[in-house]
Amino acid sequence: MSELLRDLIFDYTLRNVALGSALLGIVSGVLGSYAVLRRQGLLGDTLAHAALPGICIAFLITGSRAQIPLLLGAGIAGWVGTMILLLIVRRTVLSEDAALGIVLSTFFGFGVLLLTFINQRDDANQAGLDKYLFGQAAALIESDVIIFAILGGVALALVLLFYQEFKLLTFDPEFAGSLGFGTTKLSVLLTSLIVVAVVIGLQTVGVVLMAAMLIGPAAAARQWTDRLGVMIVLSAAFGAVAGVVGAVLSFTEERLPTGPTIVLALTVIVFASLAFAPARGLVWEWWRRRQQRRAWALEVARLKAEGHVR
Repeated sequence: MSELLRDLIFDYTLRNVALGSALLGIVSGVLGSYAVLRRQGLLGDTLAHAALPGICIAFLITGSRAQIPLLLGAGIAGWVGTMILLLIVRRTVLSEDAALGIVLSTFFGFGVLLLTFINQRDDANQAGLDKYLFGQAAALIESDVIIFAILGGVALALVLLFYQEFKLLTFDPEFAGSLGFGTTKLSVLLTSLIVVAVVIGLQTVGVVLMAAMLIGPAAAARQWTDRLGVMIVLSAAFGAVAGVVGAVLSFTEERLPTGPTIVLALTVIVFASLAFAPARGLVWEWWRRRQQRRAWALEVARLKAEGHVR
């Protein structure tokens, strides 16, 4: 254990991967709480898939796989996908789920088309864009972690600044509108912040697994509390723990990919919460029902002994 802690502090690769994964878990956990409570679980998956064509277009324009241009392209594409999604929901009769499916499939299909085109070029071996599909956390360097910290810090600061507004938007958007809050603008801002979380997670867990990082921590935290503030803190903690545990496991065990390992660690947290959370856990629910049946049986036995029941 002491050796592992020493590696976490002094080993360059493990420190960067653990810090980057923890930052992703914290930001995703905070913003995913709103997505889960607003019943927009598919939103993270949609925005992650929408980012792929932005990465490809940024590479085609710049000819470089430097992180900042690629992440900027991913962010722009994700934001465009957000605007199209909101436009479809507000201007058509389609449900939000249908709009999410349309945006996800269209953008991802376009991204795969561009990725195929890039791979057929002479400089395909220099592109390295496939890592954004499933992530390549082991390739994180210190500058990547700094970029993640800046982006995540800005997103978390905005969540803190607009906490009350986002809370009203999440639980009672009609009431928020009656108070004069611009619910459309707030919705755009909140979804744009989720795009930031997606951008942070693309290199770590990739397009395919990013949805799990947004949904998993919040779904686990929801089992433990009914208060938004507590849920956000728990969700951030669960995301950070999953990120660090996944990074450590992939470091200590050879050939374990970091992104999927993080998601599996998060899955353990989710199932443990579903089973053992005091308010909603399946184990505690089974125990309460067992105690109720025992109490009913004792009461019936007492009534029979007193002659009230035959």
